[in-house]
Amino acid sequence: MSGAATGAVRARLRAVFADAGVTGQLHALDLDSGAEVGIGADALVSTASTHKLCLAVAVRRLADAGHLDPKEQVEVPVHGRTAGGTGVAMLRDPVRMSLRDLLALALTVSDNAAADVLYDRVGLDGVNRAMAALGLTRTVAVHTGRDLLTAIDEDCGGDQARLLVDPGLTARLRVLDPERTNRSTPRELTRLLAAVWHDEACAPEGAAELRSVLAHQVWPHRLASGFPFDDVRVAGKTGTLPTLRHEVGVVEYPDGGRYAVAVFTRAARTAANQPAADAAIGTAARLAVESLRVPPRRGA
Repeated sequence: MSGAATGAVRARLRAVFADAGVTGQLHALDLDSGAEVGIGADALVSTASTHKLCLAVAVRRLADAGHLDPKEQVEVPVHGRTAGGTGVAMLRDPVRMSLRDLLALALTVSDNAAADVLYDRVGLDGVNRAMAALGLTRTVAVHTGRDLLTAIDEDCGGDQARLLVDPGLTARLRVLDPERTNRSTPRELTRLLAAVWHDEACAPEGAAELRSVLAHQVWPHRLASGFPFDDVRVAGKTGTLPTLRHEVGVVEYPDGGRYAVAVFTRAARTAANQPAADAAIGTAARLAVESLRVPPRRGA
């Protein structure tokens, strides 16, 4: 793309975010040509549950090294289980399942309890070592899922209902400050996705399993909403915290085109439901990917 074309795309992306009442950061990368487009691509973001992708890669790398068996069966008791609205986190009885199935729940339904079993096994340092080994030095895990929930509860004095009506309180949450919580940049997360899609993040068998699991993520209202076509596959991981709505993933076209996209938004509104922000993620992703798919003019 020419500089003028890139500038026009960035202007359209900013307009999409502004119309939705959010600020947005985005990076899109052609996995084969290396062409890219972005806004705020190198600025730190609070990653929320998109960091479970980093956890997943760390788990697979430990398995590759023989330090972890993905088929190992583990008990997940009720006592001490991390809270959440999906997966094991919402169940009422003890659960026994394999580490790789816990990983599948952490990625497909963002199961906090399943993810924390894996965080406890791998350790925050283990996740960070995996990212550093891939050259992703600005991608840092500080909190497990339970740590995030505890920090939110402490910051609002135990009354989380206040977060819906007090923008000042919400703005002061530690989990929204990338200097004090799990963090990365849009560009580093598209690099991580590229490593998974190129079989460079872990062994090919494990990378293929990660790609398959990410394609079974259940929520279609963010990244996938921009690509409502039966022959376009979207594989992604969402992230959500008060005022934050994110998704990182890969869009694959039937002609072989493959594009990693990382979209991070922050709303001014404190409402629990942010449908405009959700939709803006898909719209912005489509604009970015379509700009990378425009064929060059003859003689250009």
